[in-house]
Amino acid sequence: MKVAYFDCIAGISGDMALGALLDAGADLEEVRDGLERLPLEPFELEVEEVDDQGIRAVRVVVHAAAGGVIRTYASIRALLDAAGLPSQALGLAQRIFLRLAQAEARVHRKEVDLVTFHEIGAVDSIVDITGTALALTQLGVERVFASQVPTGLGMTRTEHGALPIPAPAVLELLRGAPLYSKGVPVELVTPTGAAILAATADGFGEIPPMRVQSVGYGAGSHRLEFPNVLRVLVGDSASSRAEPSAASETEEVLLETNVDDLNPELYEYVLDRLLEAGAQDAWLTPIVMKKSRPAVTIRVLCSPDRAEAMGAILFRETGTLGVRSSAVGKRALGRETIKVETRWGTVAVKVGFLDGRPVTVAPEFEDCARVAREANVAARDVHQEATRLAREEVGRP
Repeated sequence: MKVAYFDCIAGISGDMALGALLDAGADLEEVRDGLERLPLEPFELEVEEVDDQGIRAVRVVVHAAAGGVIRTYASIRALLDAAGLPSQALGLAQRIFLRLAQAEARVHRKEVDLVTFHEIGAVDSIVDITGTALALTQLGVERVFASQVPTGLGMTRTEHGALPIPAPAVLELLRGAPLYSKGVPVELVTPTGAAILAATADGFGEIPPMRVQSVGYGAGSHRLEFPNVLRVLVGDSASSRAEPSAASETEEVLLETNVDDLNPELYEYVLDRLLEAGAQDAWLTPIVMKKSRPAVTIRVLCSPDRAEAMGAILFRETGTLGVRSSAVGKRALGRETIKVETRWGTVAVKVGFLDGRPVTVAPEFEDCARVAREANVAARDVHQEATRLAREEVGRP
């Protein structure tokens, strides 16, 4: 399996990611060909080698006329669909922009399709994201990992005015990722760079076991006291499949509350907010309360350290006056995630292990839905084929 590891020496931005992947061996002409299909205002892609404190790196600069076009997420999605990109690259670019739109929607309290992009909707950001998607797929990368992410600190100026570093959208995108400031009063992670990590990285930490085949460096635009570069390592996983995690028994917290006056249209939003904030699971059950009033019980399973945050969301989003909590034991199967190649595209599949033997095989719904949309086939057909291929790979009858 081909893997890539983003070593965020000086953070990450879209142009740094594209430069690093080109330096690692992605074909520049193939990337240019894909970018030229985008129905955008005229632009020029400049790619040059630079020296940053002794490290040779590739700098990517997009030259485009300054324009007043402000794009929504819906318009960018349509723009990408119209470009005729290779299906895998298109799916990845759409996924990056979706994560970006979801983060902006949470920050600005808007519907996802109505989110407007200012800097990120500009030609250079669209080119950086699409070029990165093209480069990753052109290199055949199947899984991405990343180091801890230095963000910088202080304030930065944007179309919205002065914003703290890291920007609110960056924090939304990198929830759960290991962040640190590095003590540098400069924005080291842009929303575009954070969205690339959020949409691609399967994990953060040390370099995973891999046989490195190429290394690339992408140059940033600031002059820093250390090399302002993003390093990417590309190679094969050191094993054909990662060892599944062991089965575990943990103590968790179950929160629940009864709600009889919340608009049902908001149920999905409440559950999404809980899951985004780190809930292991969240669900609701219809009930009948006193005086035969229809209601629901909302339940949340989370780790003890997330219980306070989950409770705050329930109070804020449902208007409930009380939340019950109880300690529960949880036993989880050992698991691993594999990727299978259906005839229509790549699908991630979770495999659960009991005493070292595979007992559950569950394709990721979002992958099945994405592949089905791209290939214009039924999602259930993608799901069935992914299940069959995964069962064959892990030896599950």
